[in-house]
Amino acid sequence: MTTPTPAARRRLPLVLRNRAFGTVWLGQVLTQAGVRMFQVGTSWWLIGYAVSGDSGLAAGLFMAVSTLPAVALAPLVARAIARIAHRSLLRTAAGGAGAAAAALACWAGLGDLPVAAAYAAALALATCQAFFDPCLTTSVPELVDDADIEAATGFELSTQSLASLGGALLGALVVDEAGMAGLAVGCAVAYTSAALLIATVRFRTPAGALPGADSPEEDGGDAARAPRRTLRQILGAMPYVRAILLCFTAANLFTTAVFVVIPLYTASVLRGDGGTVALLEASLGVGTLIGSVTGARVPGRPATVGSALLGAMAVALAVPGLIAARPVIAGALLVAGWCVGVIGVRFVALFQRLVPAADKPAFFAVMQAVLGSTFPVASLLFGMLGDHLSAQTLCLIQAAGLVPAALALALLPGPAHSRTPDGSPGTDPQPETETESQPGTRPEAETAARGGAR
Repeated sequence: MTTPTPAARRRLPLVLRNRAFGTVWLGQVLTQAGVRMFQVGTSWWLIGYAVSGDSGLAAGLFMAVSTLPAVALAPLVARAIARIAHRSLLRTAAGGAGAAAAALACWAGLGDLPVAAAYAAALALATCQAFFDPCLTTSVPELVDDADIEAATGFELSTQSLASLGGALLGALVVDEAGMAGLAVGCAVAYTSAALLIATVRFRTPAGALPGADSPEEDGGDAARAPRRTLRQILGAMPYVRAILLCFTAANLFTTAVFVVIPLYTASVLRGDGGTVALLEASLGVGTLIGSVTGARVPGRPATVGSALLGAMAVALAVPGLIAARPVIAGALLVAGWCVGVIGVRFVALFQRLVPAADKPAFFAVMQAVLGSTFPVASLLFGMLGDHLSAQTLCLIQAAGLVPAALALALLPGPAHSRTPDGSPGTDPQPETETESQPGTRPEAETAARGGAR
C-alpha cells in the first residue's frame, strides 16, 4: 500500500485528511442535530398534541427558552473558553446535555410529560450548546493549519445545515411515532456519542503555551500574561465588524422566526402532519448546506454580497405568503437556506482572520449572543402573532422586515480609525477595499488579514 503524497492528501476533504478536526466536527454535527431535533420535535408536540389553545404562544415561548442561554451567559461562556481546556469544555458540555436528555426520556417514559418539563429540558440543552458552539469555533486554529481555516469554517458552518436537515427530518416524525420519550432518547444518544468522540481527540497546544498545559491560564506563556479586553472594548476597536453584527442581528429578528412559522403554517394552512414539517425544515437545511459548501466561491465584497443575499431571502420568505403549495414553499425555503449558508461562510471566515487570537474566545461568545439576542424576541412575537394572524401574513411580515437590514448593510460606511489593543492608533480592517474573490482563491479575508489585521 502506498502512502498518499502531500498533493494527493490536499485533494481529500478536510474532515478526511485531518482526523482531529473530522472527529470534532462529527461531534458538532451530533450535538446540533440533537438540539435541532429536540426543538423541531417539541415545537410540533406543543402545537399538535400538548396545547389546545394559544399553541402559537406555547411554541414561541419554547423557542425563546431554547435561545436565552446563548444571550444571557455570553460573559460566562467567554471566560470559560479562555480559561478551560477546549477539549474538556466541549466534552463536558456534550456529556451534560446527554444526561439532561436521558433524564427527560426517563420522565416521559414513566407517564404523561408536563409542558414545563419540556421547557426545562430545552433550557438545559441550550445552556450546554451555548458553551459548545463558540468553544468549537475558537478551537479551529488548534485543529487545522492556517491554510485550512476557510475550509474548516465551511465545514463547521455546514454543521448547522446538516443538523437542520437530519434533526428536522427526524424531530416531528419521531414525535408522531414514539412521542417525547423517543425524541429524548434520540437526543441522549446523539449527545453522548459526541462526548465520547471528542474525548478521543488531542488538540494542538496553542501558540505561546507550554506543552501539556491544560488552559491559557496555566501555560505561563504570553497569552496568559496579556491583559484581556472586555466585550465592549473588543467590539469598540472594530467598528466595521460591529456594524456588520448589528445588521445581521436586525435581520435575525425576522429570519429566525421561521422556526415558529413553519409548524404554524403546516398546521393552519397546509393541514399537514409531522412529515410536512420535516419536508419544509429539511428544505431549509439542504439549502443552508449547499450555501455552506459553495459560499467561499461566491464573488463580491462582503457588504455587497450580504445585502444582495438578504434581499433574495426576503423574496424567498415572501413566496409562502402568496402561494400555499408544498413544492413551491419547499423551493423557496431552499433558496432562503442557501442565502443563510453563504452569509455564514463569508463573514465567519472573515472574522476568523481579522479578530486577534487573544480576543477570539470573547468575540465568538459575544457574536453568538448578539446574533441570538433577537431569537427569544422573535419567537415570542411571532408566536403570539400566530394566534391572531394567518401564517401567510407572518411570512409577508418576515419578508418586509429584511428589507431595511439589507439596505443598511448596502449603505454601510467605510471603517473609522480605531485603536489597537495597546492603545496605539490603528485601522479597522476593511474588506471593502479588496478585490473580489474568485473560485480557486482564498476569500477576501486573507487579503485583509495580510494588509491590515492587527
